[in-house]
Parts: sequence; structure tokens; C-alpha cells
Amino acid sequence: MATSISGVEAAGKTWLGHPRGLFLLFFAEMWERFSYYGMRAILIFYLTKHFLFGEDRAYLLYGAYTSLVYITPVIGGYLADRFLGPRKAVLVGGVFIAIGHFLIAITEGPGGQDSFFLNGFYLALASIIVGTGFLKANISVLVGELYSRNDPRRDPAFSIFYMGINMGGMLGPIICGLLGELYGWSWGFGAAGVGMLLGLVMFVWLKPWLMGRGEPPAPVQLRTPVAAGLSQEWLIYLGAVLGVVAIWLVIRYAELLGYALIAFAALTVLYIVWRTASTLGKVDRDRMFAALFLIALNPLFWGLFEQTGSSLNIFTDRNVDRNILGWEVPASMFQSVNSFFIIMLAPLFALLWTMLDKRRLEPSSPAKFGVGLILCGVGFLVLVAGAAMAGEDLTPVLFVFLIYLFHTMAELCFSPVGLSAMTRLSVPSMVGLVMGTWFLATAAGNFIAGLIARATGSGDAAGVSQVLDVYSRIGWFSIVVGGLVLLVAPYVKRMMHLDLIATEDKP
Repeated sequence: MATSISGVEAAGKTWLGHPRGLFLLFFAEMWERFSYYGMRAILIFYLTKHFLFGEDRAYLLYGAYTSLVYITPVIGGYLADRFLGPRKAVLVGGVFIAIGHFLIAITEGPGGQDSFFLNGFYLALASIIVGTGFLKANISVLVGELYSRNDPRRDPAFSIFYMGINMGGMLGPIICGLLGELYGWSWGFGAAGVGMLLGLVMFVWLKPWLMGRGEPPAPVQLRTPVAAGLSQEWLIYLGAVLGVVAIWLVIRYAELLGYALIAFAALTVLYIVWRTASTLGKVDRDRMFAALFLIALNPLFWGLFEQTGSSLNIFTDRNVDRNILGWEVPASMFQSVNSFFIIMLAPLFALLWTMLDKRRLEPSSPAKFGVGLILCGVGFLVLVAGAAMAGEDLTPVLFVFLIYLFHTMAELCFSPVGLSAMTRLSVPSMVGLVMGTWFLATAAGNFIAGLIARATGSGDAAGVSQVLDVYSRIGWFSIVVGGLVLLVAPYVKRMMHLDLIATEDKP
């Protein structure tokens, strides 16, 4: 008993004013994002240069994959809420992700659309998709569980956590992109798998730092055999394996996934609205509707932002002067620029929000979303202006750095703020589901991103004007919508009932 108490007391220590569990989750998520962003940086080139898909088909597959990795967290969030708890969900998710990355590495094949190797690739993607469903929403829930809802450290904590995401997002494209483009695709994807394994080892080793957070809601029931001698927990894991097979069967029909996504999103939102309207009191109901308003803005933002891995990646490869200090930098490595800016700017934004909060001047979450949409639009317009200035020449690389800078500032007003708002506004019985729905809306954004990328055309010299025309239109559209969001932000803030949270919260 003495040892146990000592362990709990040690786990309760803080670093930099935050629970040590935050930094465990920081590093675990860092390695998971290393694997995801490293793989994503080379995925569009793997599809077009290795499997020799046309760009239209490659954009579609890319959009389908990035959509599905944000759809499955709805199911993973629900299973964690009801059965597994977020800690077990994160662990099993990491296992599936690591298997998927290593499977891509060993099924590279000779190139071209050989059926055996292509199906191995689809199976690997399916494993990553299922694993992300368990991990993605629930690791953010664990961050939220470390703090009370009225704790002023929550938004700064999510900004710090977001730095971990982006340390992985910076290192992944550099290492996996360099290995994949210069030494062989299997080296790049294999490195992504090693990153995920490192995250798993750290998560298991430093489990006490979580101070018992994220455990199953009914541990005894979870271990009880329910069918064929299998416990509830192992039935869930078996269902996950069957889910991999199901996604493997459907992922090749990427076009149909868009319709399935729309239907799934609509049903999920309707279910949340039904539960909100029928079971919650006025204050919680208002907060849930405020959360749904923020969720509704998610597809627009990510539809624009996620041009990064598809059309902007191709544009950088073909139409940007990538010669830096005499070295032509591989296009995939530019995927690390956004994460580099996040690491540089996230502490400043966390400090800014804290300072403004002390002066009662901090913008509300809806207002931050409006600012983020405006900055996102400005980023596209800056790139368009730079390409226009270059004329017939390649676009100077400076303008690629500038679009990433504006989009990074937009992301810091959007993503960590949204993660914090979802955990703050949700009722405890629905927090995993709501967090999953947040990522479902992100999935819709990724599907929209694929449609926008297809609208840009091939991205070759003849099609540059088409790319820039699309970027100009979506840039102005984002600015206008962001302005409208700023106008309604005060009304949405009132629905959040932030003044009541301090009296409702329990230590």
C-alpha cells in the first residue's frame, strides 16, 4: 500500500505548472503524428510515382484515406466512453497504426498497379485508419481529463499538447520524406512505423503519470466473458480486426466513400441533437449547440487547410523554385514547415491567450475561429500574389513559407482551441462521442479538400492558372465567412455559459 501511495504522489507532480501526464501525452502523440505526417508527406507521390495513378484518381484516394482516419474516431470515442476508457483505446490504436505502417513498407512491390501489392497497400491503409479511430479522439480526451473544466490552464495545455503534435509533424516529413523520395518508399514508411512503436513504448512505460485518468467506466464488466468465452474487451478488439477487413474491401471505391461520409455525418449529428434536446437541461443544451456550431465550421477550415498534402504538395513539386543554398529540397519535406511554425508560435499564442485572459480581453472560441478562417484565406491570396509576380518563372520559395506561416497562425486559432472547447462544452457522458464528431467534421473537410484538389487540375505548367484561380476564390470565400463568424461570435459565446462552469465544476 505504501508503494502505491508513493506512486500516486509522484504521479501528481507538475512540470512547468502542468501535470506530468500532459508531457507523457505530448510525447506519445508526437510519435504518433511523426508516423502520420511522415506517411502523409510522401503518400501523394507514392500514388503518382510508384503506383502510377493519374492525379485525379490519386487526389480521390488521398482524400478518401484522410477522410476515413477522421471518421473512425467517432466509433473509437463511443467505444471508449461506454467500454474501454480512453487509455486502453489509445494503446490498441497505436498497435494497429504501427502494423499498418510496417505493412506498407513490406508490400512496396516493383511499381505499377500490380493487384497483389496494391491490395497489400489498401490493407495497410485500413489498419492505420482503424488504429487512428481508437487513438486520435481519445488521447485528446485524456488531456482534458487532467484538468477541471474551469481551469485557466486548459487552453494553454492544449496549445502545449499541440506542440507535441507538431514536433512529430515536423520531424516526420523531414525523415520519412528524405528517406522515401531519395532512398526508397519502404524506408520512408518503415520509419513511420518505428515512430509509432516509440510512442507505444513511452505510453506503456510512463502510465503512472496519468494518475489513474482514462480508465474503463466499468472494469469488471469489461473483463466478463460475454460470447464464446471472450470478454467484452476482446470482442471489441475482434471487431476492430473485422473493421480492418471491411475498410480494405471498400477503400478502393473512393468515390462512394464521399456519399457514405455525408450520410454518416448527418446521422451522427442528428443523434447528438436528439440526445441533447431530449436528455439535457437548458445550460448543457445551449453548450452542446454551441459545440455543434464550432463543429460546423470544421469542414470548411480543413477543406482549405488540407490542400497541404495534395494540390499544394504537387504545386510545390512542379511550380516552385525549391533550390535552397544549392540543394533542390524534395517537395515532401516542405510538409514540415507548418509544424516548424507551430513549434515556434504555439508558446507565443499560449502566452497571448493567458495574458489576455488576465485582462479579460481574451477572444471567445467562436471569435478565434473567425480570425482563423480569415488568416487561412489570406495565406492563399499571398501565394497567388507571389505566383503572379513571378510570371512565367517558377514561384519563389518564399511564398510557400508565407502561406504556411498564415495557415499556421490560422491553425493555432482553430485546432487547439476547438479541442479544448469540445472537452469543456460536452457533458461527461458524451465527451468521447463529441470529440469523435469533431474529427468526423474534420473528415468531411478532408473529403472537401480532395474535391478542391481535383478542381485545381493537373498542376502542370499549362494548368497553373487554374490552380491559382481556385486558390484565389477559396481565399476570398474563407475571408468572408470568417468575418461573418466574428459577427455572430458574441451570441455563440453567451450559449457557452462560461460564467457558470466554475460553480458546477468539482475538483
